[in-house]
Amino acid sequence: MMRPGLLVLAGLALAAPLAAQSPSLAGAIASGQVGERYDGYMGLAGPASPEVRRQVQAINIRRRKLYTDLSVRRNVTTELVGMATSCQLLSQLSAGEAYLLRDGVWRRHSAGQSVPLPDYCR
Repeated sequence: MMRPGLLVLAGLALAAPLAAQSPSLAGAIASGQVGERYDGYMGLAGPASPEVRRQVQAINIRRRKLYTDLSVRRNVTTELVGMATSCQLLSQLSAGEAYLLRDGVWRRHSAGQSVPLPDYCR
């Protein structure tokens, strides 16, 4: 079962790094080249420049550190923290942004529709 406290802490900690995105990463997200994954990490949904690839990798390294730190403090797995965070990140997608569920298929969020959240988010 998910622990709501993990979600809130991880979500708050992720807000600052994502708000400081470069224009190239923001453009890649808006165009669906980069998106959120079901495991709490960003992924490449399409071709991306080396700069964008480096930025996605750097964000994922920061997320992994955050998830590891929280998992130790909460006595849960790092994977559980990432999955809990993904519930919040997936629910906050804007229209046109890409996301990946466990089935391995990249999708684009449509305006006016909610993203189908994984079962563990409920």
